[in-house]
Amino acid sequence: MFALLGLTPGLFALFVVFGFMVGVFFGFFGMGGSFLVTPALLILGYSAPVAIGSSMTFVFGTAIIATMKHHDSGQVDYRLGALMFVGIALGIEAGSRLVFGLEMLGIAEAVVGIAYVFILAAIGLLFTRSALNDGADGGDGAESEAGVERDETSDDVPAIAQTIQSYEVPPMMTLADGQQASLWTISGVSAGVGVISGFLGIGGGFVRMPAIYYVIGTSLAAAVGTSLFTGLLSGGVGAFTYGRAGVIDLGIVTALLLGSALGARIGSGATAYVNEDDVTIYFGLMLLVASVAVALGEAAAWLSRPVLDQVSFVLLVGSALFVCAIILYHGALAVRQDRGPSTSP
Repeated sequence: MFALLGLTPGLFALFVVFGFMVGVFFGFFGMGGSFLVTPALLILGYSAPVAIGSSMTFVFGTAIIATMKHHDSGQVDYRLGALMFVGIALGIEAGSRLVFGLEMLGIAEAVVGIAYVFILAAIGLLFTRSALNDGADGGDGAESEAGVERDETSDDVPAIAQTIQSYEVPPMMTLADGQQASLWTISGVSAGVGVISGFLGIGGGFVRMPAIYYVIGTSLAAAVGTSLFTGLLSGGVGAFTYGRAGVIDLGIVTALLLGSALGARIGSGATAYVNEDDVTIYFGLMLLVASVAVALGEAAAWLSRPVLDQVSFVLLVGSALFVCAIILYHGALAVRQDRGPSTSP
């Protein structure tokens, strides 16, 4: 079987475990998978088109599993996701063309790696700072702007999104939770996420979900579910785009999906028990560590120091394993506490 997949038993097991961790992130945060897969494949020596194409195919399969779970909880805005898909599809095509152009110049791996370093660091700082600020403020506590009355659903929308929504640039769209958003805002977010997805080989969830929440303006639960649905669509487009070029390694994708099939269900289920604020700071720190790991991988190529590749891979997998364990620990603890009172006399 391993020969058929083109993987050694050890590499197959590694990808299955890695897929499980990525699935947990995908199900719990609505993001956080593919941005780890592509750097890991680059560190292991796969070319940029193969790493990106295989990663996007994996995103497609994992998003199907996670979206089904969030659909059961009514946390998916399908109309918003479908509208975003149009801009994302165009952006992915543009991003993938850029990758193939850089590959012809022989600099795709270097450019993609450097882009990952800066984007992971920026998003990691955003998440870490947000978690620290939430902890210091004791919650969101944002008041509505300009004396406009908001219902209970709008209390879940961050202040910056409420400010953006106050500029009603037509045409406007009513979201599933009753909020209003400009189609211009939705189109801009979609196109930007699409370019990032096609260029870096990611579902774009770690950009898309915060954009839906902080820019378009939905509740956090709806942002997670809608982000997963949109990731399903964009992952399908990306898989098709790179599949036409014949650069998808089905052995890698199969091993990753075997692990993520279980991980995505567990991560999605954990959202009912675990407060995301308890683990968001760890997720942000993981992104910062991943940024350092990718930087070391790039340095290994420039300095011809293979040991840096090994350190890079250990940092990448180790940080992901740590955050995955944190989610599972908080989930198990919450389930035990939830069941405790029901068993007491």
